[in-house]
Amino acid sequence: MNKLYLTIGMVFSILTTFSSCNGKTNTHNPQILIKQEFKSSKKTKLDSRATVIFRDKKENLWFMEKEKGVYRYDGENLTLFTSNDALGSYRIISVQEDSLGNLYFDTPEGVFKYDGEKFSALPIVESKESEDEWKAEPGDLWFRIGWDKNGPYRFDGENLYHLKFPKNQMEDEFYEKYPNASFNPYAIYSIYKDSKGNIWFGTSNLGVYLFDGNEISWMYENQWIETPDGGNFGVRSITEDQDGNYWICNANYKYTLLPNDQEVDGLKSINYKRQIGIDIKGRENLYFLSMELDTNGDLLMFANEDGLWRNNGKQLTQFFIKDAERNITPTSIYKDIQGVLWFGTDKHGIYKFNGNSFEKFKIKAATNNM
Repeated sequence: MNKLYLTIGMVFSILTTFSSCNGKTNTHNPQILIKQEFKSSKKTKLDSRATVIFRDKKENLWFMEKEKGVYRYDGENLTLFTSNDALGSYRIISVQEDSLGNLYFDTPEGVFKYDGEKFSALPIVESKESEDEWKAEPGDLWFRIGWDKNGPYRFDGENLYHLKFPKNQMEDEFYEKYPNASFNPYAIYSIYKDSKGNIWFGTSNLGVYLFDGNEISWMYENQWIETPDGGNFGVRSITEDQDGNYWICNANYKYTLLPNDQEVDGLKSINYKRQIGIDIKGRENLYFLSMELDTNGDLLMFANEDGLWRNNGKQLTQFFIKDAERNITPTSIYKDIQGVLWFGTDKHGIYKFNGNSFEKFKIKAATNNM
């Protein structure tokens, strides 16, 4: 499976701003950004708050530190990229790589492309015509650009198009209940691409949209959005297990896709089968920010302050990253192209998981670096 998006497993800071040559911020004009002087700096120490966000095809590891910028580690050298390099935001949501080796950093302030030499912002195509042009071509990349947009952004290698979700009848119900809501009920909290090529979009309040490359369908269950204690969670995690079942937000239920979608008010409903997942008495309020399959075929599920849980399809077991006798709770999970699971933490450095135990990651060229 190809996970398109690193779901939110960390708390981002307010955007670190940057100035262009004329003293004004402009994240959508790549020409202004390219004119800046590049001042990427060599480092010997990785910040303890940095989180692993990507391993590219050249084996470079990329790390994000929400207040300092983005680190690249090539196995020998550690380089820090900042706003001086035209990186217009440090609030990295995800990183993707195209067939040519270009990297794309998805942030609330836009998508920033790194071509191996420089960063530049991708201009966005916003039009009534393009927002309904849902299509999927080989090599397309999908982005969120924050948590307040109606619909995703599709990049076809040349243009970045803002698409819009079809009108949902629950939108009117939402605004009747929350007339002064400060957030968009269509806002995307997660993007996931499954083994069949379907692209799933988890929203803040309107459930799940699915795009199969031809048409969009939709499904909703209240328990994904509203937690037992009265909170609002939104659909922050969607993952397919090794048996083809889907887990959404929690382990209470698992889902199987069925054929013959039915159309309701112009929007097709996803036809699915729901089964009881894992009964964990007293812990029905476990909601997961992200999930990833490990090398054993188990799902590792991250529940914020409740730590990590292993889901083998029958049991849900809590476990922790250990530092001596101290339990460390991660802030994010990332699965790289080699299948290695990485865990970012708050102040405690980065860990790799080999399927059974955790190993703390260290920069080889540095001493006492974490």
